[in-house]
Amino acid sequence: MSRFFRFSLLLPALLVAAPLLLAQAAPPPPAPIPAPIQSAHKLFIANAGMDAFSLQAYEELGLRNTDTYDALYAAVQSWGNYQLVSNPDDADLILSVRSTAPLVGNHNGWNFQRILANTTWQFQIDLTIVDAKTRFLLWDLTEPVRPASLTGTWRKNIATANAALAGQLQALLAPPPPPAAP
Repeated sequence: MSRFFRFSLLLPALLVAAPLLLAQAAPPPPAPIPAPIQSAHKLFIANAGMDAFSLQAYEELGLRNTDTYDALYAAVQSWGNYQLVSNPDDADLILSVRSTAPLVGNHNGWNFQRILANTTWQFQIDLTIVDAKTRFLLWDLTEPVRPASLTGTWRKNIATANAALAGQLQALLAPPPPPAAP
């Protein structure tokens, strides 16, 4: 088979495949934010607490177990865009904030002593957003807390994570940008 003939068979395949390959390179457009999040005016903020390890750590750092809740509540209240309600039945959205410290690392089996000795904990703050009418989960945000050695640095890192989580929430609740002009 001549080179020209092989090339003539390959050329149509390349012409068909090239647009498909180029189309895959472009990122997909962002998915829409759920409508209840975009249209919310009344928010109920719930303190979903913390796991036992986080509670112990907060106590050792001299922090209260409501500090993350208090920080989020104060941040949302300072924005002035939303009415904070004291009853979830009066809300458009329910925001539940929780501090956790899941295990990270390699624990190869479930020997508790081995896990305890060879595991690190990654503190994080989770915010779950639920539609108050349907109780359907709409969104979940997680902000890690940077580890530290000193008590003061831990406190600062927890405060930084609280602020970053509030910033994520504010960006999510922001009205969508107007459509681009044609």
